[in-house]
Amino acid sequence: MRLKQGRAIAPVLRGAALAVTVGLAAPAAFAVTPDEMLKDPAMEARAREISQVLRCVVCQNQSIDDSNAPLAQDLRILVRDRLKAGDSNAAAIDFIVERYGNFVLLKPPMQTNTLLLWFGPAIFLLIAGFAFMRFFRKPGTAPAAERTAELTADERRRVEALMNEGNAS
Repeated sequence: MRLKQGRAIAPVLRGAALAVTVGLAAPAAFAVTPDEMLKDPAMEARAREISQVLRCVVCQNQSIDDSNAPLAQDLRILVRDRLKAGDSNAAAIDFIVERYGNFVLLKPPMQTNTLLLWFGPAIFLLIAGFAFMRFFRKPGTAPAAERTAELTADERRRVEALMNEGNAS
């Protein structure tokens, strides 16, 4: 009986997996509308290449090529207008960066004014790790020099007296 139920469920699971896959891929597939596309396939390929390196400033984790946001559409059109005007790929990207700053690049360059952004998380983790080690260090884990201090004569006599009491019992 179980075998028949497993056979009935398998197509449903496959269908659900297919629906999820299509649903996740659909937004990226329909981001660039046909009315945006250039008639020249080579120029359209250049526009798509540029659109892959520019960040949607609304979505922030998507390229403008993948985003459905109205601002991303405006940026895609702007890129195509720059290419029609005769700009090179680099000139079109520079035009957008000039307008929106390095934030619009998916891979912004490392500059002196962004060093803290690049290395800040690593510095924070190092400081937090050092503080964690200092805070949770066991009290009995002092350096070896501190643990092997010599006993005074009075302390030795007290230890011997305690040991003698233990032997006498």
